[in-house]
Amino acid sequence: MGRDEGGEQVAIVGAGLAGCLLAVLLGRRGVPVTVYERRPDPRVAGAERGRSINLAISARGLAALEQLGLRDQSLKQALPMHGRMVHPLPGGQNFQPYSADGERAINSISRAELNRSLLDTAEATPGVTLRFSQRVTGVDADAGTILLDDAGSEPADVVLAGDGAYSAVRESLALDADADFLEHGYKELTVPPKGGEFALDPDALHIWPRGTSMMIALPNLDRSFTCTLFWPKDDFAALDTPEKVTAYFERHYPDVAGLMPDLADDYAHNPVGSLVTVRCWPWTRYGDGAIVALLGDAAHAIVPFFGQGANCAFEDCIEIDRCLTEAGGDWARALSLYQERRKANTDAIAEMALDNFIEMRDRVSSPAYQAKQAATHALERRLAGRYVSRYELVSFSTMPYAEIPARIRRQNRVLAASVLGCLAAAALAARALRRG
Repeated sequence: MGRDEGGEQVAIVGAGLAGCLLAVLLGRRGVPVTVYERRPDPRVAGAERGRSINLAISARGLAALEQLGLRDQSLKQALPMHGRMVHPLPGGQNFQPYSADGERAINSISRAELNRSLLDTAEATPGVTLRFSQRVTGVDADAGTILLDDAGSEPADVVLAGDGAYSAVRESLALDADADFLEHGYKELTVPPKGGEFALDPDALHIWPRGTSMMIALPNLDRSFTCTLFWPKDDFAALDTPEKVTAYFERHYPDVAGLMPDLADDYAHNPVGSLVTVRCWPWTRYGDGAIVALLGDAAHAIVPFFGQGANCAFEDCIEIDRCLTEAGGDWARALSLYQERRKANTDAIAEMALDNFIEMRDRVSSPAYQAKQAATHALERRLAGRYVSRYELVSFSTMPYAEIPARIRRQNRVLAASVLGCLAAAALAARALRRG
């Protein structure tokens, strides 16, 4: 199984964000790559309606884009969000900065625009071939072929599957995978510009927490906002007339309902998407004819509530490239290293993303939560570099996800010991004063 980099036929399944980024990395290594995408070229056909979920690109994604020379270009297509703007139902709003110094931001960027940039870069990379409207239905790892919907099969020595949470490649290999669906779905809406300007503060990710559900809004360069409802799926069907939709939003989202002139139409025609966490192992299959590996959502789809799906998938691509270098181009060894290193990290961010959903929909409007966040930021400023919040470690560092929970536990133990020490010293001092 000692296939060496350079002499093999490499196929990437999926021309989404991760597939394109990986194609560029491999093309620059001199590895010829063919990328198969089931959709027509989105640069021509346009994005699917209501399927964007704007991306929040942060440190990990930016580090990957830097390797392609796309960091600055991507940031020009993005809008920084320095915190959350929480909209409680009683009215009013409060801004909660993401970082202790208020300077760091995550970046709202259109998934479609970033995909276009990556497609352009892949197309311009020598050795990379893009093939659209080519649906891959599976892989025969022993025969060394990928199976196409309407064109039989084509040979491939290495298959890298970035074909999403419902991966046809993963299904064809019968890998051990569990798909856990939330009872919630999502639907997208739009807040257009008002008088040519943003109708909401563009420096924030807006959240309308409503206990068991929520709505969020991210800014776009055209001064609109992409809003996403995260509701129990049964709740979507209950609003089956324009009048019910309008009345519901006026009651539950009163400060934004009047900013959505196309609310009823968007609600009626934009689809309801599912939210799934995929846990799979192994991510690789070593056949007699081909090595197959999963990446991105195909291996480890996560819910979007920490804004890490694309960031995490980009890290997969960087790790594959790094492992190829360490393995001297031996694909079998490289992909074995890749899955061993990434599995614990993707499991960790999957759990943190699920927890962040509860935080966003339930906790952020609580005075107790706000006091805790203020105390956390105060500690970060006082103990710079020694005490760092989970959010900052996830979004503003490239620390492996799997190391973050242990780092937080250590910090809290040290802090608790310090507080107890201070309390004990104060008690001793008080007793000494009483004796004196």
